[in-house]
Amino acid sequence: MKQLEVTIMGQSYILGCPDGGERALLEAVGNVDQEMCAIRDAGKVRARERIAVLAALNLAYQLAERPLAAATPARSAGQAAPDPAHGVDLEALIGRIDETLGRDGQLL
Repeated sequence: MKQLEVTIMGQSYILGCPDGGERALLEAVGNVDQEMCAIRDAGKVRARERIAVLAALNLAYQLAERPLAAATPARSAGQAAPDPAHGVDLEALIGRIDETLGRDGQLL
């Protein structure tokens, strides 16, 4: 597993990345950074953790709005099935949010 240094809303993070997943991870980081900066720039929310949660919810909603085929990539054995009502692997999404926020709900 490779490690990449990325910047989200002006703060650096070191993220683990599977080999060959750099492009997808950098695209995801770009989406998160864009969403968080837009929320911050709107001026109504100042706390980073609140901005992160709002951005995660906005991105999850956008993902849920995609057609089922586009939101459901092929999965390997042992991975949780997507939520059939939403076409989204909610457990994986929640896990990624938890990793980003850290164990105590604070951004790392």
